[in-house]
Amino acid sequence: MNLNHNEVYDENQIQVLEGLEAVRKRPGMYIGSTSARGLHHLVYEIVANSVDEALAGRCSSITITIRKDNSIIVEDNGSGIPVGPHPTLGIPTLEVVHTVLHAGGKFGTGAYTVSGGLHGVGASVVNALSEYLEVEVCRNGKVYRQRYEYGKPVTGVEIIGETDRTGTKTTFLPDKTIFDEVVFDFDMMLRRYREMAFLNAGLKITLIDERPQERVEKVLHYEGGIVSFVKYLNKNLETLHEEPIYFFGEKDRTQVEIAMQYNDGYNENIYSYANNIATTEGGTHLTGFKSAITKVFNDYARKYNIIKDSEKNLSGEDVREGLTAIISVKLTEPQFEGQTKTKLGNSDVRGLVESIVTEKLSAFLEENPQVARLILDKCLTAARAREAARKARELTRRKSVLESTTLPGKLADCTSTDPSECEIYIVEGDSAGGSAKQGRDRRFQAILPLWGKMLNVEKARIDKVYNNEKLMPVVTALGTSIGEDFDITKLRYHKVIIMADADVDGSHIRTLLLTFFYRYMRPLVENGHIYIAQPPLYRITKGKKEFYAYTEEELDRIAAENGWDKKECTIQRFKGLGEMSSEQLWETTMNPETRSILKVDLEDVISAEEVFTTLMGEKVEPRKEFIQAYARNVTNLDI
Repeated sequence: MNLNHNEVYDENQIQVLEGLEAVRKRPGMYIGSTSARGLHHLVYEIVANSVDEALAGRCSSITITIRKDNSIIVEDNGSGIPVGPHPTLGIPTLEVVHTVLHAGGKFGTGAYTVSGGLHGVGASVVNALSEYLEVEVCRNGKVYRQRYEYGKPVTGVEIIGETDRTGTKTTFLPDKTIFDEVVFDFDMMLRRYREMAFLNAGLKITLIDERPQERVEKVLHYEGGIVSFVKYLNKNLETLHEEPIYFFGEKDRTQVEIAMQYNDGYNENIYSYANNIATTEGGTHLTGFKSAITKVFNDYARKYNIIKDSEKNLSGEDVREGLTAIISVKLTEPQFEGQTKTKLGNSDVRGLVESIVTEKLSAFLEENPQVARLILDKCLTAARAREAARKARELTRRKSVLESTTLPGKLADCTSTDPSECEIYIVEGDSAGGSAKQGRDRRFQAILPLWGKMLNVEKARIDKVYNNEKLMPVVTALGTSIGEDFDITKLRYHKVIIMADADVDGSHIRTLLLTFFYRYMRPLVENGHIYIAQPPLYRITKGKKEFYAYTEEELDRIAAENGWDKKECTIQRFKGLGEMSSEQLWETTMNPETRSILKVDLEDVISAEEVFTTLMGEKVEPRKEFIQAYARNVTNLDI
């Protein structure tokens, strides 16, 4: 290692990056990454400015267009960015907004009482990371335009026409030398801006995609705001009461909006927002909400003798089972914990949310005794199931102390004790499990075969999970436990690889396992520990040459590259893992040098919730609609 001891560190080594050079040099500092997430963040920054206009009451419509070349147009009917000379810098304010970092209208409390930005880098960062950016402003009866290339203005602010409208139109093309790939994901954007439309009642967001042969246009407009949001999240579930419960309260220019509705499922789905920013790690507003509903339901149950004096209070988990809720706070000076803005830290917000929920939920329960009873019956059932789960858990613990080993009998463990280099294959069927055991590298690869029908946890409470003979070996092997006892530091393998047949049954087992991991061991998914093995579909041989193909297209390519006529080759179609020898399984699916595995990622929690509920829930019709919608995208279906 060369440490360059001879280099002189003096004044000449200190660099000053002028203007937007810093952004182009270190884009990740401003937009998180240069992957797809960072690319989509550019659009979000421009749209966020338009949404802030809506929060200030000056904008009712935003249109986002993806053009054929993946350039973006964002147009709103707000007041338009000011164009006159800036009092300090002397150049047009429009140019200041797009070329000077930390310049914006959200630092004071005049023009924007509430905003999601607060840092003044949005428009200038988008400009810095674009091949070109063109902005048109309708203001003062005129249309103004300015163009920038790679962050630098190439024209002045020109007057190009007259108008009776107001608003801002921004067109930009992300820089291909900065981003890994400049291709926008319409579905991802649709989810993001649907959420934005829900959080801002009455705001119309139109999303247009001009790239397909048939232009796609989606209008997102919800007068019901977060009440409509809750209904949307519960659309595939049976709800206990028809209309969501809605609260609104305001104090010292801080607004609190809450919508909540119970369903007959076993999962809690609570999403919190501060100034339209998703606070995925919660914060003071979420803490206030949780403590308030637990207290209110216990007080009501005690008052009407639904819970007897001798009985324990309901826990927070009991009260939140089957609850879907949106908590949205809007405040003038949000204090986020950390740069990512995922956790709200304002201490006064907790007390405000608590008092609003306590007052208004208590009044609701008193006025709606039938609904109150339905919800409390569900909470009491959840409490009984949780107690049964606790007893099952204690029994499991006692057994493990008495037994000679705590690991499942069918587990073929690896010899390494370093979790970071260990991986476990969860394999469908005993025959494939046998081949995998023979073919593996015993030093770092463990094998756990699964057999028989597995529990769909989407339709079962936690006590059923603890008593399930198919799932508990998985829990025991991983070592983390589940639910409230889950501890990721005890994970025995940092790669958990699901290996199932490439047929319908295999897909079903994968989905059941993924549902289980998502519901009861979510940190494994969030931290990138779950993988899906990719066994080959074909073996093609001619003479002494052999190749493996993972898709039909790859099979055709291999044949073409070798100049083979497929009719003259021996092509073996693997119906299942059990058809492969241990050597074949190692070579194609298990050898880290040659295998292909898919990492399971959790991009969007709301979207994941929707998919799991649709595919694994009780309602048949949404599942049918989902299959019909995505049937064309299925590949390598074994029927």
